[in-house]
Amino acid sequence: MRIISGKYGGRRITPPANMPHTRPTTDIAKEGLFNILQTRIDFEGAKTLDLFGGTGCISYELASRGAGALTIIEKDGIMQAFIKKNIETLKIENAKVIQMDVFSYLNTCNEQFDFIFAGPPYALNTIDDIPKIIASKKLIAEEGFFVLEHTPRNNYAAYEGFSFQRNYGTTVFSFFEGGK
Repeated sequence: MRIISGKYGGRRITPPANMPHTRPTTDIAKEGLFNILQTRIDFEGAKTLDLFGGTGCISYELASRGAGALTIIEKDGIMQAFIKKNIETLKIENAKVIQMDVFSYLNTCNEQFDFIFAGPPYALNTIDDIPKIIASKKLIAEEGFFVLEHTPRNNYAAYEGFSFQRNYGTTVFSFFEGGK
């Protein structure tokens, strides 16, 4: 796993050997995602939210590209500690890692974010609730984006704020815009 671009570009992150509940976004899919986003979002100073933080790879990429405030939600204690360790190693000072269930966090969150990313376990039976909660609570800033990673069996075209999707084999990213 590597950081693709920006201040930490080229750095490799080695995830723990035993990650039973974590499925890291592949480097190819992550590179495709950020190629799409780089023309749509100025990450410099952006306020970001990474749901289902996992290995933290999306947040490291956001920090590398200048994000101003990173919030990372990860329920698993081992992965939360792993993310914290990497944040310290990279000397990222503007990040907070919260060990909490994503749905509990979303139900109490009243902030808006310039960029939200959710890479839930593909087998999560409540995955369809994530974009509904984010839209109903208006968590996406006016010019912001929310990206949901999922499999081709899910379709969010009829959901509030949906903009477009991109397919990278078994990984699909659905993009939602704020203010829609």
